[in-house]
Amino acid sequence: MRKILFVDDDTALLELLSFAVQRAGLSPIVAASGPTALRMTTEHRPDLIVLDILLGQDDGFEVLQALRGVSDVPIIMLSSLDSEDHIERALELGADGYVTKPFPFRELIARIQAVLRRTSDAQRVEPGDPWTRSGALALNLHEYRATLDGLPLAVTATEFRLLQLLMENIGEVVPYSVLLRQVWGYDDPDAGSVVRAAVYRLRRKLVRTNGQVVIYTMPGVGVVLRSSAEKSGDGLLRDKRLLTQPLRG
Repeated sequence: MRKILFVDDDTALLELLSFAVQRAGLSPIVAASGPTALRMTTEHRPDLIVLDILLGQDDGFEVLQALRGVSDVPIIMLSSLDSEDHIERALELGADGYVTKPFPFRELIARIQAVLRRTSDAQRVEPGDPWTRSGALALNLHEYRATLDGLPLAVTATEFRLLQLLMENIGEVVPYSVLLRQVWGYDDPDAGSVVRAAVYRLRRKLVRTNGQVVIYTMPGVGVVLRSSAEKSGDGLLRDKRLLTQPLRG
């Protein structure tokens, strides 16, 4: 049975979350503080962690950073803080998802199950050449490593999946709904801020290619990765007015 560690200082909420995941066929583990969460992670090796940002005396961001130092287990952040700055910081520190309070329990369970499915799929990589490349950018699908111009590129697991999906559709606009579903496992159109924050971070990391690899956004439509190694083709993307839109929508 897959184990889910909930980290929250609200004991009543922990009881409700435990009941909800048990009904979904999952095994709950609970921790009310950061130090306890770290100990439970090393002792019980959960399959996924749901971590609240506001933990009384503990800072959830610091706990997230500490957890990432000992485990690569998927982590979903839970918080009443819903600004894009908070979401971006959580993703930058290695979170795999972000759910804002209040929330329907069925929505959280759906996101937990989506991340667990995605994790299982990632473990079933077919043998063969593990590298996929586009210009200066290369991804190792077996080891979840990325390089840029032959040098290591520091990306989170979520950023890696986002790059992989964009590279598989190089030169084509990937709709926000597809990105949410395939990278984050969400069927929630209101979660678009998670995509925007992740794309913004990746743009900054790709700056050193001097335009050889660029991520563009089409407001209200989706995201596209362009590489100097890509063959030019016909279609809307050749209209440069569509390739210079700011990140929004």
